[in-house]
Amino acid sequence: MATVSIPACTSALLLDIEGTTTPITFVKDILFPYIREHLEEYLSTHWEEDECKQDVHLLKKQIEEDMRQNRSCPVHTVDQTVHTDEEKAIREVMDNVLWQMAADRKSTALKQLQGHMWRAAYSSGRIKGEVYQDVIPSIKRWRGQGLKVYIYSSGSVEAQKLLFGYSVEGDVLDLFDGHFDTSIGAKVECKSYERIAERIGCQPEEITFLTDVTREAKAAEEAGVNVVVVVRPGNMELTDDERAHYDLVASFSQLELTGRA
Repeated sequence: MATVSIPACTSALLLDIEGTTTPITFVKDILFPYIREHLEEYLSTHWEEDECKQDVHLLKKQIEEDMRQNRSCPVHTVDQTVHTDEEKAIREVMDNVLWQMAADRKSTALKQLQGHMWRAAYSSGRIKGEVYQDVIPSIKRWRGQGLKVYIYSSGSVEAQKLLFGYSVEGDVLDLFDGHFDTSIGAKVECKSYERIAERIGCQPEEITFLTDVTREAKAAEEAGVNVVVVVRPGNMELTDDERAHYDLVASFSQLELTGRA
């Protein structure tokens, strides 16, 4: 792929994570399996701690809401206070968590417990955040050219900071000027990018967004943001029309900033 020039008016780069800075397989093959494999161990170890109790309470509220909405879910309910048999209570939590994951649920209760488990895994060295080899040198180059660099991912800001704080390249959080997640809006809605520009303090046309998902690219474009689509191994195949429409890079090193040293 050819070198892609970023407009001279660009003052900020906005980066997606999965499929852009990080292999798309990291979440599917590392993070999610870690939850399934270590769930019982984690719950048994932390069961009496306040944070874990809060996680279980949130899961219980989610189950009650699912039952009110007549959504299918495991037949038993989660209640730490009723069961005298701790192992039985833990098993019920496990059943619900694994059921939600199998159904690809995005509930706050599930994401909160997963986030706490990943935090423990990162801090203990069991997991290191994966980033492509071209990412960190490129970000350092961009910052040296006066650009600000932000992350915008569907994963929570906490999860983003864990990935880059405990990455294979060490703690690289100081390379980023800020983090955004879907609390600012969905990545396929143009309003989200307008809000990000406002939060950063610049015009949408001063932002260049790097993503592997064309629906996100389309929304950013509609907001007036400059877009580059990143083509990495395992990412979704692009149509011929998409390839013709978007600037494409296979590596961050292919990006050149027009009119900058």
